[in-house]
Amino acid sequence: MRIRIVDAFTDRPFAGNPAAVVLLPAGPFPDDAWLAQVAAEVNLSETAFAHPLPDDPDADWALRWFTPTTEVAMCGHATLATAHVLHTTGTASGTVRFATRSGVLTAALPTGAAQAPGPATTTATAPATATATGGIITLDFPTAPLTATTPPPSLPAALGAPVLACYDTGPNVGDLLVELATEAAVRTLAPDLPAVAGLPVRGVIVTAAAERADADYDFVSRFFGPASGIDEDPVTGSAHTALAPLWSPRLGRTELTGLQVSARTGRVRTLLRGARTLLEGTAVTVIDGELHATAVTAPAAN
Repeated sequence: MRIRIVDAFTDRPFAGNPAAVVLLPAGPFPDDAWLAQVAAEVNLSETAFAHPLPDDPDADWALRWFTPTTEVAMCGHATLATAHVLHTTGTASGTVRFATRSGVLTAALPTGAAQAPGPATTTATAPATATATGGIITLDFPTAPLTATTPPPSLPAALGAPVLACYDTGPNVGDLLVELATEAAVRTLAPDLPAVAGLPVRGVIVTAAAERADADYDFVSRFFGPASGIDEDPVTGSAHTALAPLWSPRLGRTELTGLQVSARTGRVRTLLRGARTLLEGTAVTVIDGELHATAVTAPAAN
């Protein structure tokens, strides 16, 4: 069984957000415990498992996402990574519909022939290289319903920064969106991660507007999810379904570029379309290997 590591929301290896992708044969998913064990073994922020749905009129693939410690309801970068694998291996073309816990999500794949992934290489004198991204992929996700909320009393101390505003992001995203005063405050944030883990949310998105008018991005963000086994997520696609409805009305444009300023960094282009948010990005396959662990079949229902 093949397993691939794909760097999402980037055009170069060792940047963006890495996700593992496992394409399974048609049929039910393996036992949940096996899926969780694979995700824990890989130990990336997300591992995506997908299998085809040949007889489903509403979706083409079933898709689930696991952190090292739990299953999540929505994940943008691992969906982008899965779509990238489907495209670059020639497994799918056009628009792919994924059946997920957040409903049917679609990915519009690049037009033209797919380019098979090539290996990343490194030497003592040469920089890392990898396959071309294969083109821009557009994800169609539900827009997060933002609701202004009172910050938890422990939030400023947990983050180590004053909070300008705080928003609930709804059940699909399940995070707290926190606005800070400046881009510099977001970039230099050093939160108390155990304290963040104690907050009554899955994770915390922090954001601020770009400081320079000539910047090639419109806002910055970071994401902390220690309660879900992710101290800091490098690039969080699902968070941008909340960031888009926050920043688009303020900036007067429905199409924006977000820069997630983690150590790896990554860019997400957002296109706000009312109840839906389109997320555009590219991805690079960095590792393509063999998973030597037999899938455990889920027990039959009584």
